Amino acid sequence: MLGTLARAEIVTRTTAPGAGVGRPSRSYEFNSSQGYVAGVDVGNASIRVVISDLRGAVLADHVGAGADKYSDGAAKLGAVTQEVKRSFSAALLPLERLRAVGLSLPGIVDESGFVLTSVVIPEWSGVEIGVYLQEELSAEVTVDNGVRLAAVAEHHLGAAQLVNDILYLSVGNRIAVGLILDGKPRRGAHDAAGDVGRLAFPGVQPLTGEIAWESGENAAVVFARARDGDLSAQQEIESFIERLARPLATLMMTVDPARVVIGGGLSRAHEEFLRPLTESVRKHIQLPFEIPIVEARLGDEAAAHGALVLAFRRKSFEIYGLDGMTVPTIAPL
Repeated sequence: MLGTLARAEIVTRTTAPGAGVGRPSRSYEFNSSQGYVAGVDVGNASIRVVISDLRGAVLADHVGAGADKYSDGAAKLGAVTQEVKRSFSAALLPLERLRAVGLSLPGIVDESGFVLTSVVIPEWSGVEIGVYLQEELSAEVTVDNGVRLAAVAEHHLGAAQLVNDILYLSVGNRIAVGLILDGKPRRGAHDAAGDVGRLAFPGVQPLTGEIAWESGENAAVVFARARDGDLSAQQEIESFIERLARPLATLMMTVDPARVVIGGGLSRAHEEFLRPLTESVRKHIQLPFEIPIVEARLGDEAAAHGALVLAFRRKSFEIYGLDGMTVPTIAPL
């Protein structure tokens, strides 16, 4: 193993000066800057790129314009390539040392990285996005669903470390679910596990899963108006929480997770959203045990960091020259 790593210049051998007879001792140093791994999260609002060295230490966190700024599927793919290149340039890192990329996107993605369907970026439905991106970046690319990868990140380095059964609920512009069961992300027989937002939760758009607000154009406006004393906004939030709590309680009793992690934009509204949601769920379940409901630690950065974990997990040979290497502990900025 050391020989393989040394030939790839990932480790370098040093010889300590001899203090007596016999062969001098040898030691090896890990050259973590010999290569880089990127995690990319593509959404309509932004494209986020995180770059780590071979130890998993994140060196750069770059956010660019979202996919909805571009007119077609090819332009959106080109934007991903450009944001990766910009992130390396801004961090003064050599792009030619990029060894692998994990890509997170909104949609149902099979284990090979094929996008079965995406209502958010419909132009990518039925496309092997990773193959195109790999050609542009000259690095191996692996692809998966964004909410699933956000759950992976919270399990690996976030609010659910050392917890092997997790229900991750993302509540932002849309509602979606990711599952970690027995320590592994649950894909399902058709790679659609967790795509329940548009079906299970009332008050969302049936095709896209987007939350429809009446007292403001988005959640930020509604919550701001509620804080300013707007009675209609306050009542809408109360109603939304009640409509969310019962389906969430049903999912919790279906899966029986050790912890529920709430991610997405609304997870930061602790007193206004997370606390009343927790209380409402508890009333629905009414059993002599409690499943903790906690705020996601990584927030908007979760999916990009999950994509980074995915790249290390799936592309061990391309990164280290060896299969089956353990995913390093990702250390975010």
